[in-house]
Amino acid sequence: MGKIELLQMGSYPVWDQEALDADYVMHRYFDMPDQVGFLAETGPRLRGIASRGDLGASGALMAALPALEIISLYGVGYDAVDLPAARARRIRVTNTPDVLTGDVADLAVAMWLMARRRLAEAEVWARSGQWAGAGFPLTRRAFGGRAGILGLGRIGRAIGERLAGFGMAVSYCSRAEKPTPGWTYSADPVALAAGCDVLFVATAATAQTRHVVNAAVLAALGPDGILVNISRAANVDEAALMAALLGGTLGGAALDVFEGEPGYDPALRGVPGLVMLPHIGSATVETRRAMGQLMRDNLAAHFAGQPLLTPVA
Repeated sequence: MGKIELLQMGSYPVWDQEALDADYVMHRYFDMPDQVGFLAETGPRLRGIASRGDLGASGALMAALPALEIISLYGVGYDAVDLPAARARRIRVTNTPDVLTGDVADLAVAMWLMARRRLAEAEVWARSGQWAGAGFPLTRRAFGGRAGILGLGRIGRAIGERLAGFGMAVSYCSRAEKPTPGWTYSADPVALAAGCDVLFVATAATAQTRHVVNAAVLAALGPDGILVNISRAANVDEAALMAALLGGTLGGAALDVFEGEPGYDPALRGVPGLVMLPHIGSATVETRRAMGQLMRDNLAAHFAGQPLLTPVA
């Protein structure tokens, strides 16, 4: 019996690619000049999709794969997968939660410190020689303030736990109140923003959360407030964010995700008070190895008839 054939939606680190190629026949969809022709000829043989959180799988793609059984994602986000289409076909979907929580939470705190203390600007100030002419402008204190967390899943909780070391008062907004001794629950994003100095966006991206951080939330956060988005770009209204930063009604922001990334809006480059990172929340060797292993373990479990490790659907 030959190897199981899978459709690969995007590139992976070499250690994952070598492991996948050893176990399966991998068809690199992202490298194909004639994707339509490929699907017409080979689609009926493909039993699985190996994808990434940012690439997902559309309903139209699933429809072209009549033998499709599983979509295994390399990443925690699954908003790019057409889940209703998958459920209608009983196609299993898995992701890679938990293994990236710590790194993403670490980066969220680092982004806050970068924005609050203007660390990227200070580094340029020292390197450029400006320091010889004048000291760097004063910034605002980070520790001992008020933090709001929008979305209290695994990553949101990990961010809050890290903030304890900074003596922060933590509030959060989620679909329901959770057992969080010492933390304050808020049912409304605007009210959450009004009561904090920094707002961390850690919620999953859904149709309901699109632009949940809008002009009203940013206005409530105020001219001394900091926004940190470590979740998905769609959760923040980028146009409203640019307007708030340019108008001085928001103190600063730090983004690791952007609409249309990596081809984000170039106007963002000139926005003052904005820290921009290239979607590196989980980008450590240790975490990426763990993500790839979990993605492959889900595939192996499925084709062996065993329970999935981290099912989404």
